Amino acid sequence: MQVTETLNEGLKRGYRMILSAADLDAKVTDKLKEAQPEIELKGFRKGKVPLPLLKKQFGTRMLGEAMQESVDDAMRTHFEEKGERPAFEPDVKMANQDWKEGDDVEIELSYEALPDVPSVDLSGVKLERMVVKADDAAVDEALGNLAESAQDFKDRKKGSKAKDGDQVVIDFVGKLDGEPFEGGSAEDYPLTLGSGSFIPGFEEQLVGVKAGEEKAVTVNFPEDYQAPHLAGKEAVFDCTVKAVKEPVAAELNDELAQKYGAESLDALKEQIRERLEHEYAGAARAILKRNVLDALDELVSFDLPPTMVETEAKQIAHQLWHEDHPEEQGHDHGEIAPTEEQVKLAERRVRLGLLLADLGQKAEVQVTDAEMTQAVMTQARQYPGHEREFFEFVQKNPQMRQQLRAPIFEDKVIDYVVELAEVTDKEIAREELEKAIEAMNEM
Repeated sequence: MQVTETLNEGLKRGYRMILSAADLDAKVTDKLKEAQPEIELKGFRKGKVPLPLLKKQFGTRMLGEAMQESVDDAMRTHFEEKGERPAFEPDVKMANQDWKEGDDVEIELSYEALPDVPSVDLSGVKLERMVVKADDAAVDEALGNLAESAQDFKDRKKGSKAKDGDQVVIDFVGKLDGEPFEGGSAEDYPLTLGSGSFIPGFEEQLVGVKAGEEKAVTVNFPEDYQAPHLAGKEAVFDCTVKAVKEPVAAELNDELAQKYGAESLDALKEQIRERLEHEYAGAARAILKRNVLDALDELVSFDLPPTMVETEAKQIAHQLWHEDHPEEQGHDHGEIAPTEEQVKLAERRVRLGLLLADLGQKAEVQVTDAEMTQAVMTQARQYPGHEREFFEFVQKNPQMRQQLRAPIFEDKVIDYVVELAEVTDKEIAREELEKAIEAMNEM
């Protein structure tokens, strides 16, 4: 196949490929000869059908296959010889639209090549890693929050009215048309007002009641209520208030610790300390990762495929537009032109993406099957009851697998950079870490 370069500007490439009619005919003949031993036609024994008859019978169909194979082979050879990789699927089209059998085939090939990424001396990268220890004050604060979430209730002063958030202990009997219904009664039931655990409208009517008071609560069961015989019906609950209790934080003792799986209060404090330091380490790693990317971005400069930058910039602009217009759920809002700042951000993302991919390839960074399985399991938890369907979806969707693989690969490449870089640990207070996170998020 004759190949002529028609465009070479930056990373844009264009070529005209000519497949001669003679070469195409020869390829068709070769394909027919290959298939001949297995072909059987009326009047001929298997494998004995003459080649001219085969060409007349199957030549047109074979011609399309031969043409596609020739173009694919030519493209594969071209990329191997040039040592290039296209940034996107190459654009391939027939130049001579009036082509007819017996003519040469003229193909126009165009694409944007991935750039050559320069080598980087990672040993020259200097990084600072924040280290935060969980002090006693932070542990006590977290323990106090835990005690509040595990709140107890104590009796309010006699005659006090129930407030939202209080617990009322009640006996109640539910009635439909004046008659009690099955499952509508209970004694000494502890109900936290505002919890939403009862039928809508029930708890609100008990705000303001006192211990010893009797109250008739009228509610309508929802139309979609799980018990069909009650759905949409009006019911009256005769309630007797036996106690009104206010919420109090649980006592900090071994009993509280055991509720959370710890043997003692000291053991619970240690668990909290470890959890806090794990959270701090995660935040510190996010800052370290940003610093790694900033350092790499300053080290390299190379041409970027224009279409990759344009696509990324449009995605950024589209995402930010929807964040600013949360009421717009659809995508029929017309084209959103990226700003100059968004284009610069897109250039940074594309440049760093290509650099990290190159570093990972040279370092032979691999994402293991176990890591992929863990990633899929983590995502599947977002769809309770449909985990199996999610697993099957991922198995059948290469694009989804790539979306799950990409952040794992990137994190492993970041770890590789950190290993080779000059890293200094700096112990700081939690407040400094929080300020650093805020500053990073504002960038």
